[in-house]
Amino acid sequence: MIVRPEPVETSPIATEALPSFPRLDDPALYYSRELSWLEFNDRVLEEALDERNPLLERLKFIAIYSTNLDEYFMIRVAALKQQVEAEVHRRSNDGRLPAEHLRAISEGLRPSLCRFTTCLRENILPELERVGIRIRRYAELDASTRTGLKQTFDERIFPVLTPLAVDQAHPFPYISNLSLSLGVEMFEHTPEGEVPHFARVKVPASLPRFMPIAAPEGESCFVLLEDVIAHNLDVLFPGMRLSASFCFRVTRDADLDIQEDEADDLLRAIESELRRRRFGQPVRLEVESSMPEHLRSMLLEALSLEAVDLYEIDGPLATSDFMAVANLDRPELHYQPFMPAMPKRLAHAADIFSVIREGDLLLHHPYESFDPVIQFVRQAASDPQVLAIKQTLYRTSGASPVVAALIEAAENGKQVAVLIELKARFDEENNIHWARNLERVGAHVVYGLPGLKVHGKATLVVRDEADGIRRYVHFGTGNYNERTARLYTDLSMFTCRPELGADVTHLFNALTGFSKAAHYDELLVAPVTLRAGFMDLIERETEHALAGRASGITAKINALSDAETVRALYRASQAGVPIELIVRGMCELRPGLPGVSDTIRVRSIVGRFLEHSRIFMFANGGEREVYIGSADWMGRNLDHRVETIVPVFDSALQEHISRNIIGVLFADTAKTRWLRSDGTYVRRLPHNGEPLFNAQEALLRAAQTLG
Repeated sequence: MIVRPEPVETSPIATEALPSFPRLDDPALYYSRELSWLEFNDRVLEEALDERNPLLERLKFIAIYSTNLDEYFMIRVAALKQQVEAEVHRRSNDGRLPAEHLRAISEGLRPSLCRFTTCLRENILPELERVGIRIRRYAELDASTRTGLKQTFDERIFPVLTPLAVDQAHPFPYISNLSLSLGVEMFEHTPEGEVPHFARVKVPASLPRFMPIAAPEGESCFVLLEDVIAHNLDVLFPGMRLSASFCFRVTRDADLDIQEDEADDLLRAIESELRRRRFGQPVRLEVESSMPEHLRSMLLEALSLEAVDLYEIDGPLATSDFMAVANLDRPELHYQPFMPAMPKRLAHAADIFSVIREGDLLLHHPYESFDPVIQFVRQAASDPQVLAIKQTLYRTSGASPVVAALIEAAENGKQVAVLIELKARFDEENNIHWARNLERVGAHVVYGLPGLKVHGKATLVVRDEADGIRRYVHFGTGNYNERTARLYTDLSMFTCRPELGADVTHLFNALTGFSKAAHYDELLVAPVTLRAGFMDLIERETEHALAGRASGITAKINALSDAETVRALYRASQAGVPIELIVRGMCELRPGLPGVSDTIRVRSIVGRFLEHSRIFMFANGGEREVYIGSADWMGRNLDHRVETIVPVFDSALQEHISRNIIGVLFADTAKTRWLRSDGTYVRRLPHNGEPLFNAQEALLRAAQTLG
């Protein structure tokens, strides 16, 4: 691949005079992880605003922004509220108390929500209308269409609705997490005069939110379900004078509270928590902008929320549902489809094991096909020479071919051991389903470890060959999920190196038995050796720089929020180590601080594919070392999860990662944003009228050419 050289450039930093920081634990050296996450979601929103993206892809970014925000409130904001309630006074790395963070989130989010609703209302929806995709208001429809919708309401919607009155005889109803509701004001005529009443009507999630109505050939027209319900409420409340109705939505704490030391059966404990998830404490109230103040106050009081927890939305609520419209079959409004390439080594190979014996194999998804990963497990399941298959599963698809292959292997008499992480957030139900299916066919299923999530991605295949037992291993930076493998950028590495096979064997023994492996020859494994291993690697670069030897650190990760790692990087920068970081999401490190992080540049790339791969490169005095794996530089990854970081020994693969992956990403001028020292981001632009260079598009083209 020919890569355009990157122009010499420094990332923009705040230009005002900055004080010196003698202590590297000074809170002023750290940016809030919570506010940094909001900055990341703003970069997602920028993709919705970017007119260079196809229109329905821009709508997808609207839905992704909304989904991200829902999860943020269900997990991060909920955790902060729990800390406030528990009177936790521990300050974050940037010096904020939990209550201070909640206020900062509320203040910081509101301008973003304004940009979000303006983008949808004034940009995307009008552009959709111009291409024949319309979302109509009920009041705008002609009489014939409204008559048809009334019939649909009477036959299909009305029987599902349950109006819930709120008065002295009817307490405020329970409102489930993320459900869309109509708050209805009405009046009852009595001899003493009109008596006001309030009722809640849930918009049923079991019915399509976007109701199709007649449209010209080649076009699509919808009306929102809540709009149809709102204009037919008189059927639900006969004899009442309806005043108005307003949409609102409640978000609740959705993190599972598993007391693993008290749970005799982790699977049953998680099933119980899943049933309770929808009953978590409220953390956010969203209301449409026209809702009057007295109704807002009533809802806040009923939900035990404060004014900072209320968010006014000038447009439709629950915009994550717009993904249904974004998935319409209009090819000209989507990214150009592509077929992931098959590497030449695998193109005509019937036996993947023979290919791996020839040398380590690296795949870059989604540019290169995920099928070899599935084929690896499928071939192992049917190969009579395979004795055992062991695998970690964190997130899989609903009809996972990988799990199907493991079931086949167990039915074929193979020794199958699978660690299924039941605590994988929002995938718990899916994982419980697969765990039970695997147990039914005799596979050994482990549900996880007390106090830890198993996040590492590894598969071990033990094969009896003519020259003895050989171990084949697959390491991944992403999940065993063939669907997300077309949307996320990840790396897969296949190897049969004995030293790596031995380490993975020790790892699985630790996961499934009582082994307490405290040492691995080559792998870095959390929570045993990973933190210390990374610290040693960073400090070694520091020593190289101080001694005048070649030094440098390059890392591509999803998040950087571990204070010890940040301090180590600051020390390395003070020693003169060049440090280049690609951090997709939140980052607590402040680059470009004089005397602290002068040599550190941080960029974020948000584009068509979710940048998910983790890559670490160290110059090591001229003897470069390259690692890939599943861990970010976050406390949870280093201390509270089982993670695997694997060295890439093959020099050709090292060069490929450095030049054809990292080098291409460094050259990007289309989707890259520089992190400034004040925690904000600015787009990187081409120099001197150069055309934009989109790294993801370049990687797609290169894979199609070389596959």
